[in-house]
Parts: sequence; C-alpha cells; structure tokens
Amino acid sequence: MDLRCWPVILLALPLPHLQLFRMKQEIFINSSPQESRIAIIEDGLLAEFLIERKEEMGIAGNIYKGKVSRVLPGMQAAFVDIGMEKAAFLHASDFSSVPEDIHLIASPGEDVEVEALPKRVSHHRLPLEKQLSRDEAILVQVAKDPLGTKGARVTSHISLPGRYMVFMPGTKHIGISRRIESEEERKRLKEIAESVLNEHGGFILRTASEGRSKREIQRDLRFLTILWRRLQQKAEKAPAPSLIHQDLDLIARTIRDFFTADTEQVVIDSAKDHRRIMDFVRQFMPRLKTKIVLYSGAEPLFDRHGIEEKITKALDRRVWLRSGGYIIIERTEALTAIDVNTGRFVGKRNQEETIVRTNLEAAHEVVRQLRLRNVGGIIIIDFIDMEKESNRKKVYDALRDALKKDKARSNILKISELGLVEMTRQRTRESLENQLLSPCPHCDGRGRIKSSVTVAYDLLRAIKKQQTNLENGKNIVVRLHPDVANFLYDEKNNSLENLEREINRRIIIKVSQELRHDQYEIAES
Repeated sequence: MDLRCWPVILLALPLPHLQLFRMKQEIFINSSPQESRIAIIEDGLLAEFLIERKEEMGIAGNIYKGKVSRVLPGMQAAFVDIGMEKAAFLHASDFSSVPEDIHLIASPGEDVEVEALPKRVSHHRLPLEKQLSRDEAILVQVAKDPLGTKGARVTSHISLPGRYMVFMPGTKHIGISRRIESEEERKRLKEIAESVLNEHGGFILRTASEGRSKREIQRDLRFLTILWRRLQQKAEKAPAPSLIHQDLDLIARTIRDFFTADTEQVVIDSAKDHRRIMDFVRQFMPRLKTKIVLYSGAEPLFDRHGIEEKITKALDRRVWLRSGGYIIIERTEALTAIDVNTGRFVGKRNQEETIVRTNLEAAHEVVRQLRLRNVGGIIIIDFIDMEKESNRKKVYDALRDALKKDKARSNILKISELGLVEMTRQRTRESLENQLLSPCPHCDGRGRIKSSVTVAYDLLRAIKKQQTNLENGKNIVVRLHPDVANFLYDEKNNSLENLEREINRRIIIKVSQELRHDQYEIAES
C-alpha cells in the first residue's frame, strides 16, 4: 500500500458508536480561513460543539521526538522539550524503557476488556531517574493538549488509530471493546486477533470491528505496522525536538470519530472541505456519500439552523429543564459544582414525586452539559434531597446510564444521603468556556462586582481619609460611575450632605461612563 495516501485512509476511520442509543444525529460544519466550528445535533439538541482556530490548533495525538530537559525524582516525572513554548510533562506511569511493561492504553471512548496479556516479566519497575537522563532523546505522543498554564502531557506508549483497531507498538496486548456485547462475536474476534497478532505490537479491536472479516482486520493491522516502521525511520534521522507525526485537523477528526451509518446528514458550508470529505467517502464509505451536503445558502449555516443561539445558551450559568426546574453550573479552580432546583415545577401529586422527576430530568441534562461544555476534572452534583433510598438509586442509575453516551471516561460514586454525587471526567481538551470566554477585566474573573451601595460607602470613607491631605478651603471633586452617583443623590440618602458638614467641605459629583462601576477618582478644585 502506498503510504502517501495514509492521511486520507485515517480520515476514514470512524470511532465506534453506541448501538444501544438510536438517535437522530446531524453534523453541521462551519469552515472559514480563521477557524473551523462543528456542531453535533442529537435529537434536535446541541450535544457537542467543537472549535479549532488556525493559530490555536491542538496537538493531542501528535508524535514528537523530544529531548528530556529535566528529571524530577521526587515526583517521578520529567519535563520533555517537544519544541513548544512550554515543556511537556511525562509521568513515570506513562514511560517505560521495557517494551513489555507498557500499559494497555485505550483510545478515547473505548471501554476495553483485555483478552490476552503478555507473559509475566521478572523485572521490577526502575525509578524514572534510572531510566531517563537529561538531554536524552525519546519518542513521545501527546495525550493531552496544554491546558491553561500547564504544558502538554505526553506518553511514551504510542498508539496509532486504525479503522477497526488501535495499534500499540512494542506490546503483546490484545483488547476488545466491551461495547461488543455478543459473546459469540467476541469469541470470533478473539480468535481472529490471536491469529493476526505479530511481533511488532498489540492492538485494541474497536466496536467498528464487529462483523468484519479476518481479511479486513488483517489489512488494517498491516497498514498500521508499515506506518509505524516509517515513523521509526523518520524519528531516527530527525533531530530533537522534532514533529514526527501530526494528527488530523478538526474536520477530518470529526468525520473519523462521529460520522457513521446512523448519522442522518453532514452539512458543510465550504466547497473545499466538502471536496476533501467526499474524496474519502467515495473511496471508503460509498454508501454514505449521499449524506454529505454542501450548504450554499445566503444565510449563515449556523444561523439557518438556530445553532448560534444554542451556542450562546451553552455558556449560561443557568440551564432550564423542560419541566420548569433548572440546574446551576459553577466552575471553580478546583472543581465544577452543579446544583439542581425544582424552579417553576410544582408537580401534581406529592413533593417526593416532584423532586424525583426533577432529579431524573436533571441527570440527563447534566451529562449533556458536561459533554457540550467539555467539563473535566472533579465534578460535584447536588441533587435535591430525596427521602427514599430507592429513589436515590433510581436517579443514580439514570445518571450512570446517561454517561454511557459520553466518549470521555468518567468515574462516578453513589449518591449520598444528602443527594450529592461525586464524579470525575476525563479532560480531553480545553473547556468550551475557556475557548470562547476570557476573565472579566472589571471583576478580575470573580463573576461578581461590588454593589452601588458598597462602592458609595467605600467612596465616603476614602473622602474622609484623604481630605486631611488636601488644601483648606478647596472643594472636593469626585468622578464616579452614574449608578453610584444616582445612589448618593437619592433624596432618601443624606450621607453626602452629612459628610460635607462633618469635614466642612463641598463635595462636587461628576459622572463618567469611562470609569468602571467600582472605580472613582478624588481630586480638589
């Protein structure tokens, strides 16, 4: 096979989809020279929104030949120069100089059962400082894009995605996706996997391998094996740091990861990208080519389908439920807190039933919001208190079932008597909030500002403090925001007049729209 066409082939490699959840899925792609935006609509609701700006393209999945810049024995970690502004972070668990000691790495969204393991090895894992040294060149793959002030996280456990498998060089592992439920099919795939396993590495059979022939799976493995050898040859000749293999752009990854036979249509507003998508669809998925639609209307694509409005709502702190209840989403440095409230929903029978119905609806909406906003890390969900244990279990089961639709890995603890659920969710990329918003310059990112009353009384105290440094007989001139001036001039408020009598000075108020709500300036005239 001619490896010059491998980017096109990888473009045709879809991630597995959950066959248990049949839903109407549509993909809308807005492409411009500056950025690519992708909206995935499920049953009329915005399920995922992906954005990639040309100057901020992600590097997750890229393979680099890096240079170790520092080893930290106390943390069992190292920093690796991969040519980026910030050094990448490599933890000891993500590195091993012994090929057989490499962990089984699942691709995003894969729940993998290990069907074959390598023979036990007698060595003990050496400390990282015994395996790596400063200025040493190593081959690493980016597992997580840089987030905030942190550099990328990398691993030496390379994985190459194929159409039906994820190839893992240097291992003898075989994994099969748990989403393939048929025991007969699992047995068949296990036999195929064991028969095609070669000395170059192990692999994970993805859900997409279900029903595929041995020849198709073997062809996929052969291609990935050849690709890996070419990458090794390139790495041997390249200096450190160097980019060895670049992952696909957002549009290509979306077609690879989300476009399946269950997708009703893919609508794109760029003729150039439409041709690019059609090229591989004709070659690898000819039956689906009629689902690719080029949009040429005068009205912008996202406006035409109401997507812009949905994106704006995805940034709201409050999310309304269909019943009239709502959830509040608050993000902090350490975690994300989600509070569930009944709101306008009063129910028909009794309070417990009303609470349970609200919590059940909220469980599904919370998962949708986690996916849409790409919330990662620690998450605390405060459901409304329920008296019965059976009801708490019902809500917990609903939340757990809803999470099955989420490709990001998560870990969830049972609901407590107080109605709290603690969970973690895999960080895969920057959150939607971090991508589209920036900290407020007026409140320093706190999300709240001082009230007019607070600012007014701060101002009066400041005048009283500074008046002793001003010349006698002069008036005091204050410039401030109109809202604060209105409070001071309120006829029910005599604070200004009282202060003038106390300091024996006239205070002149001048409003300024240029000043922030909590700013003021004090001078004399």
